Amino acid sequence: MRERYRAEGLDEDALAAHPMAQFARWFEQAAQAAVRGQLHEANAMVVSTADAAGRPSSRTVLMKGHDPDGFVFYTNYDSRKGRELAANPHVALLFPWHPLARQVLVTGTARRVPRDETAAYFRSRPHGSQLGAWASDQSAVVPSREQLDTAYAELSARYPEGSEVPVPPHWGGFRVVPETVEFWQGRDNRLHDRLRYTARPDGTWLVERLSP
Repeated sequence: MRERYRAEGLDEDALAAHPMAQFARWFEQAAQAAVRGQLHEANAMVVSTADAAGRPSSRTVLMKGHDPDGFVFYTNYDSRKGRELAANPHVALLFPWHPLARQVLVTGTARRVPRDETAAYFRSRPHGSQLGAWASDQSAVVPSREQLDTAYAELSARYPEGSEVPVPPHWGGFRVVPETVEFWQGRDNRLHDRLRYTARPDGTWLVERLSP
């Protein structure tokens, strides 16, 4: 169970000055690979958090935006990750683009996005997903699937297709502001390229090559 990588390399001279600009380049290539059927959900990322005692947890979510300030995803603020981020805002992200022999690894700090930004995104979601944000008390124990389906059916009757669903007060976005961003390119003989950006206090970025 070992894949042999033969992808092209990653050189320091080819990198963008800012990690989010470099991420935009790689994400566009990942998105194009998804269009060709070579990659599933290019915006899927693993979000790792830890509670106040340092106990970690991870889950896969969909990135819903990226800009010079960081990476954005949405969730129930009362979910496990929401509660953990409230207690400990340090977070790690992983984009596992295995078919491209690439990974992007991020460490940073999560902060809530403004409510107007959350509302704008919520209204862009499919109607069913808007109802689901109300029906699911994410991460809480639910007695049965029937109870979940009943809650959804009641909401569907209250807010039929075409009606405006209010934005749940317990639901919204997080923006992960990066402190380090590592671009990992698989190479032959396990001599992978690992180039890491680290934020400096003056707003510039230090780029270092890591041993594979």
